[in-house]
Amino acid sequence: MDSGYARGAQAKTALHDELNSTISGISSFAYGPVAKVDKLALRKLAHQLADHCKSDDLVEVIVQLGAVPAVVPLLMLGDTLDGPSTGFDDIKKEACFILGLLAVKPEYQAQISQAGALPGLVKLLRAHKPTAVTRVVPGSGGVARRAADAITNLAHENVDIKNQVRKEQGIPPLVALLEAWDIKVQRAGAGALRTLAFKNEDNKRQIVECGALPLLIQKPVLVGSDGCGPAPPVPRLFASQMLRSEDVGVHYEAVGVIGNLVHSSQDIKRQVLSEGALQPVINLLSSPCAESQREAALLLGQFATTDNAFKARISQRGAIPPLIRMLAAPDTALREMAAFALGRLAQDSENQAGIVQAGGLRPLLELLESAQYNLQHNAAFALYGLSDNEDNVGDIVREGGMQRLLECSERLQVQASKDCVHKTITRIENKLASPRVLSHCTYMLRSLDRAVQQRVAVALARHVPAGGALAPIFVDKAGLDVLLALVTEQPGPAYAADPSMHRDGAAALLQLANKVNANAPIHAM
Repeated sequence: MDSGYARGAQAKTALHDELNSTISGISSFAYGPVAKVDKLALRKLAHQLADHCKSDDLVEVIVQLGAVPAVVPLLMLGDTLDGPSTGFDDIKKEACFILGLLAVKPEYQAQISQAGALPGLVKLLRAHKPTAVTRVVPGSGGVARRAADAITNLAHENVDIKNQVRKEQGIPPLVALLEAWDIKVQRAGAGALRTLAFKNEDNKRQIVECGALPLLIQKPVLVGSDGCGPAPPVPRLFASQMLRSEDVGVHYEAVGVIGNLVHSSQDIKRQVLSEGALQPVINLLSSPCAESQREAALLLGQFATTDNAFKARISQRGAIPPLIRMLAAPDTALREMAAFALGRLAQDSENQAGIVQAGGLRPLLELLESAQYNLQHNAAFALYGLSDNEDNVGDIVREGGMQRLLECSERLQVQASKDCVHKTITRIENKLASPRVLSHCTYMLRSLDRAVQQRVAVALARHVPAGGALAPIFVDKAGLDVLLALVTEQPGPAYAADPSMHRDGAAALLQLANKVNANAPIHAM
């Protein structure tokens, strides 16, 4: 044990010495005369340090040994007033990579920012300028990509750095990356914009003003030389169409940027829709990437709140079938977002019927019985919307929806979900007062499927109010015979597939008897 501990301590000391030597070597080059920089030696040292930074256990030690002040100057190594030097691209790329790996804690993000990294990173982004045929300056793609990635990590959940990136004019060159020829650069630019837009209204506004929406969606855009502001006398034409990209990474980042831009912003949401985003977002519901599907479903749910016209357009353009398929996905987050989108679409009467007819009722009832409270609540809200349409009441009753709503109401984890389910039950009970709806449900007592007969009889006994409608249902239409058979016959394929239906049948008979007694004439003793 002692010898093993000693060997471990020696290895730890050796690693510490190696890291210290590497960082010191980088620092000596970074602060020394540019003419004396051995590019190959410096690149080797930077690469070694980057490999060590990949280990989460070493990041704290590396920061403590002074890696940040040693690496940040490399971002501007060899630069002149005219712009970044291209002779140090590989070294700068490693420096960006290192800083991105070190930015794992807010205090490290702040330290990197305070060391002056952001101006250097923005300068590297500006060096990546597409030509008139959208091809990049040779050698600049990798550096710009690593610089964008570093900004993404630095700005992650850091409001101060998000604002500082904007103040350093970092948003225009990031938007310009969306038209890059290299899809890896596109992805990196979109990823940075996605992070910067998250819960930051000023950044959202500038991203839109710099012409990001047409590049993300599909329409050509005329942009100036810096990707922002008025077009020059001879404008350049680009049509990036990232949402329609066959590359999964590209369209995932694109839909993510749009999602963050439209969040809590009706104006941007309308701009996004006017740029033609609706159909490509709907198409992403069938993407091979589950994350893209999830982001698309979330975005459609947000689009549906714009106005009623968009609820109809979303369904008319084919969104409902893939959303219903997503309700059965193994990914919990994917099911949650699909239920969210369907809940918003179900605020339209035509969509309410369409969702049920497309097979959405059963999976929503199953989600209501899940153990995840977000799934429960989104399913409850969607079912509340579906229950508003009289044409759906019969389907809900046939599926055993009333019993399932009652059973789950006590198991729901959030009070808002319980309230939603109670409102759904009340709404359906009110619909059953309609002669048309009640006639349809009563007719289903003639179904050849015994399980359907049982569900209908139980629902009508429990939810039709006391009064003249009970006798036609349970005497004339043989509803009472169905209930009696339900509690007297043994469970089996010809009768109740679920033994719990015996319990429901007994409860229904008791409620039916109470309703009859309550309306019977009282005779004096």
